[in-house]
Amino acid sequence: MTNRYPGYVRTPHYYETDQMGIIHHSNYIRWFEEARVAVLDHLGLSYHAIENAGIIIPVLAVDCQYKNMIRYGDQVKILVHIGQYTGTRLDFTYEIRDSTTNQLMTTGSSKHCFMSKESGRLLSLKKTNPGFHEIFTDFFESP
Repeated sequence: MTNRYPGYVRTPHYYETDQMGIIHHSNYIRWFEEARVAVLDHLGLSYHAIENAGIIIPVLAVDCQYKNMIRYGDQVKILVHIGQYTGTRLDFTYEIRDSTTNQLMTTGSSKHCFMSKESGRLLSLKKTNPGFHEIFTDFFESP
């Protein structure tokens, strides 16, 4: 399997717009999550597989910078990268680009940690699930 992730393509829905026909700012955080779930699926680490292994990945922080307006009918590609991976923490970065022009529309990031689903305690994937650790390490280190 290649670690190269082609990006998550999204066409905004009408209900996601505000009164000016622009995508409402609150939707970008949802789009980040959709793209994050898609990249995990691409890596063979669905949320079901992760949770079935007794691991949860809570969101610790989210950041978003709006560069250009996205409107209903536009199509965008969300590129997801691992900004940092330590075995206990996982930080994603996001770029939302116009699918036609490749213009940068939005950037963002989210910070996460790995916790035991049962105890709620922080855990190290390197110790508790070396297979998952290897997948994240390979994706983090890939160009």
